[in-house]
Amino acid sequence: MITKLFDIRGDFDGFARLAALAADTAGCTFEDIEVDMSSTNWFEAHMSAPLGVVFARLTDGLNTVQPVALQKGVERILRINRFLAGYGYAPLHGEFPTVIPYRRFNPEDDRYFVAYLNRHLAGKGIPKMSEGLGRRFKDSILEIFMNSAMHSETKLGIFACGQFYPTVQRLDFCIADAGVGIRRKIRQELNLRMNSDKAILWALQEGNTTRTGDVPGGLGLKLLREFVALNGGRIQIVSDRGYWECKAGVETVKRFEHSFPGTVVNLEINTADTRAYCLRSEKEPEILP
Repeated sequence: MITKLFDIRGDFDGFARLAALAADTAGCTFEDIEVDMSSTNWFEAHMSAPLGVVFARLTDGLNTVQPVALQKGVERILRINRFLAGYGYAPLHGEFPTVIPYRRFNPEDDRYFVAYLNRHLAGKGIPKMSEGLGRRFKDSILEIFMNSAMHSETKLGIFACGQFYPTVQRLDFCIADAGVGIRRKIRQELNLRMNSDKAILWALQEGNTTRTGDVPGGLGLKLLREFVALNGGRIQIVSDRGYWECKAGVETVKRFEHSFPGTVVNLEINTADTRAYCLRSEKEPEILP
């Protein structure tokens, strides 16, 4: 089977194309699937994480997946961040300070994920933060990973990748899982029925959770949402057919034609921001000039 992939940017259309790729190949078993990337003129590197989810689903269905006919620029990007290492392409070695490499983690690999953050987030244009906020910032990203591990029921892993884009002054860091999705998890645990976009909004409300016991809920995004709203960045969540985005404090909710087979959280930071930040408890005001 041959299926085509077109330009993939970190926006609604890019995620919709990955969902369409998943839908086109959903019924495949014991097939050799070639993903024709001859028409992929642009591929934003951090989108390797959700593409990894789609490919992992296919290989779990006992298919062989192979990206083919890559244009030189796209091939270079995906060899630098090591996405193509699992598909017969040798990684490019050297110093690539803008890259947060593609990784596939097991759900119990939280300590390796922490080491990955500590190693690769530094030097990527993140605005200056106080020591306290810096710890909370990384803890909030780790909480997204832990929520994926706890809620998604994924057996295929959690995928991460990022990229600093200095020419457009932004940093994107993406975490994706190949799990049951937010809508199905809410229905399964709480017997609440809702569309995928409404399920994302439900999960974002403080206190809402599918966990049992006296455990705080939410997706672990409260601090990140506050920071990004001040910073002029963006957060995106994709799950099933739902798409949610908050950019500079403005929320957008949409629905895909096809389902994405898992959940994605993408954090985008405006690296043109020259302000320094701290927690309210450390100093007033919370934004330092």
